Amino acid sequence: MSQLSEQELVRREKLGKLRELGINPYPADLYPVNHTSKQIKEQFEEGKQVVIAGRLMMIRVQGKASFAQLQDSEGKIQVYFNRDEICPGEDKTKYNDIFKKLIDFGDFIGIEGELFVTQVGEKTVKVKDFTLLSKALKPLPLPKEKDGVVYDAFTDPEQRYRQRYADLVVNPHVKEVFVKRTKLFNAMREFFNNAGYFEVETPVLQPIPGGAAARPFITHHNTLDIPLYMRIANELYLKRLIVGGFDGVYEFSKNFRNEGMDRTHNPEFTAMEIYVSYKDYNWMMDFCEQLLEHCALAVNGTTKATFGEHEVDFKAPYARVTMADSIKHFTGFDITGKSEDEIRQAAIDLGIEVDDSMGKGKLIDEIFGEKCEGNYIQPTFITDYPKEMSPLCKEHRDNPELTERFELMVCGKEIANAYSELNDPIDQRERFEHQLKLAEKGDDEATEFIDFDFLRALEYGMPPTSGMGIGMDRLIMFLTNNQSIQEVLFFPQMKPEKKAITLSEDAKAIFEILKKEEAIALSELKTQSGLSNKKWDKSIKELTKNSLAKVEKTDEGLFVKVV
Repeated sequence: MSQLSEQELVRREKLGKLRELGINPYPADLYPVNHTSKQIKEQFEEGKQVVIAGRLMMIRVQGKASFAQLQDSEGKIQVYFNRDEICPGEDKTKYNDIFKKLIDFGDFIGIEGELFVTQVGEKTVKVKDFTLLSKALKPLPLPKEKDGVVYDAFTDPEQRYRQRYADLVVNPHVKEVFVKRTKLFNAMREFFNNAGYFEVETPVLQPIPGGAAARPFITHHNTLDIPLYMRIANELYLKRLIVGGFDGVYEFSKNFRNEGMDRTHNPEFTAMEIYVSYKDYNWMMDFCEQLLEHCALAVNGTTKATFGEHEVDFKAPYARVTMADSIKHFTGFDITGKSEDEIRQAAIDLGIEVDDSMGKGKLIDEIFGEKCEGNYIQPTFITDYPKEMSPLCKEHRDNPELTERFELMVCGKEIANAYSELNDPIDQRERFEHQLKLAEKGDDEATEFIDFDFLRALEYGMPPTSGMGIGMDRLIMFLTNNQSIQEVLFFPQMKPEKKAITLSEDAKAIFEILKKEEAIALSELKTQSGLSNKKWDKSIKELTKNSLAKVEKTDEGLFVKVV
C-alpha cells in the first residue's frame, strides 16, 4: 500500500470510531430514496417530506447548525442540519459526536427531511434524520478558492482521465458529454430501426484480422491452439449476413488497433457499420446526411455544433466533391490517368515525404491528406476514390480506374466512409492478392491476410449492397466541442501509472550523486557517499530493487548508473 496522507489517516481513524459506536459505515440495507435533487427543485413544495441520498459536499459546520450540499446523479441540493431537529431529546450524540466529528465531505449519506426556503431564497432540505451509507476514505480533489481565485482544481488531463470516477464527481459538466454520447447512440439506433434495419453482433475474436488495414492485437486460444486477433473491423462479417439474406444490418462495434495514440486515436474505439442491400453509394450519401442531421438534433437540439473556432452545420444536403477535383483544386495537379511514377514525382514536387513501398493509392492518399482534407470544415462528401485505395469497393460504373466510394469530411477529419460494396468474388480475390503484394513491398496499410471464407461467401452470391462506417468517438467529439478523443471516452488507454517510491535518506543521497554522473565506479561512489559498509549495501540494494539504478560489470570494473 502506498503511504497514506494525513487526511487519509484521519478518515481511517474515524472509520474505526464509527465501528466502535456500532455504526456500520457500509450498510447493506436498501435505502428508500423517493426524490432526486432535480425532482425536488422542479416539483418544490414547502413542507413536503422527502427521502434523498448522495454525496455530502462543501460542509459548513456552525455550532448547532450546519449547511452542506448533497450531490446525486442529477445535480446538487442544499441540506440543513440542525442539532435539535436531528436530536429532539437530550441525547445530542448523533449530531455532536457523529455528524460533526465523524462525517466528511465525500461521504454518501441518506437523508429524511422536509423542504423549506432559506432567507436568501434557496430551496433546501431540513434534515430530520440521516444515515451513513458509505464512508469515503480518500478526500475528493475539490477546488480551493482564495480572494476570488480558484486553485487546486482537478483539471490536469492525465489525472482526470486516469481517475475518471473523481473527475465525474468534482467536474459535473464532464457527465454531460457522456449523456450526449448515449443520446447519439440512441438516436442513431432509432433512425436505423425506423428504417427497418436489424441490429446484430459479430465476433470480437477473429481468426483473420479483416475488413481494414491495421495492426491487430494478437492473443492465443489454448484449447484450439491457434492465434486469434482482436477485431479491427466488422465489415466482412456484416457482409456475410447480407449474403445470408438480411436486407439491412448494423452494429456498434468495439474495434481494437495496435497502433499509435494521439488526440484522435485510442487503441480501443467504437465504430458503427451498416450494410443495406439493393443500394449504392449515391443512396448512402443521402441516407448519411439525413442520419447525421437527425443525430445532431437529438444530441444538441440544433443541427449546428461548435468545434473549436468553427461552427459546423449538419443540416442536409452536404457538398459533394470528387477526390480528383479536390486534388486538382488545391494542388493544380490532375491525377486522372497518371502513372504511379508520375504521381510519386508530383508528391515529391509538392513537398510530401514518400518512399518506394508506397503504391499508387497510398501516394494519392498522402497528397489528399497533406494538401486537401484540412480545408473541408463544413460536412463535405469526397467521392470516387482510385481503385488502388479501396480493395473492398465496387469499380465505378463510368470509370474503371475509380471506385464508388465516399468519405465524409468535417473540420478536416474523416467521420464516415462508405462504398458501393464489391460483390464480384473473382475481382475481390484479385484485389486481395494485389494487397498482399503491396504488403510484401512494405506498405504497412495494405492487408497481409486473405479471408478465404469471405470469398466463399461471395461465391454464393451477394446482392448489390452499400455499406458505411462511422467513427462514433470522433462524431461525438464534433457534437460536444471536444478536441481530444480522451474527453469522450470514460476510460481512455493510459500509460502505466508511475508508482510512488519511498527511499531512505542514505539511498536518496547516493541517488543524487548518481544523477550527476553518466556512470560512476562503485568504489568511487562508495567513497563519495561516506556511508558505512552496512548502510552502503542496504542503499544499493534499495536502488536496484526499485529499478532506479543498476550495477554493470565492464573491463574497467564495476560501475553504477541511473536506469
